[in-house]
Amino acid sequence: MKKLLGFLLLLGLALAQNGPQLYQQNCAFCHGENGQGRPGAFPPLAAHAPELIKTPEGRAHLINAVLFGMQGPVRVKGSTYNGVMPAFAQLSDEQVAAVLNYVLSAWGNDKLLPRDHRPVTVAEVNAARNVQNRPTPQQVGINRARINLP
Repeated sequence: MKKLLGFLLLLGLALAQNGPQLYQQNCAFCHGENGQGRPGAFPPLAAHAPELIKTPEGRAHLINAVLFGMQGPVRVKGSTYNGVMPAFAQLSDEQVAAVLNYVLSAWGNDKLLPRDHRPVTVAEVNAARNVQNRPTPQQVGINRARINLP
């Protein structure tokens, strides 16, 4: 049992270390090297992802946006963004969790997380991926627009 726990801990550390690389390879072109976003097209992740993760709907949205993509306008801190995010379903559940946990801890986001924050888990990603009625990018966008954030 101890060997299994040790292996799982090492695996978790290895996955966490992949988060920055996965972000650079898959997200940085649109959301910016430092999560600052692109005006009018792609919203910032810096100082915004922690706001989303505070709500169950926002937590689900972050996972769904990566897995299924997103299309449609979204307002973030008074600005509208209307780019199209492709689905990244080719990433494994472990990779999706790693990149989301990186986003939630990078650029000072870690200081904005609620005290009871828990990292996105592989099990959460797997459950979202395997829903019977997968949302379309348009549905992900509509659901995001319903999340009431400042």
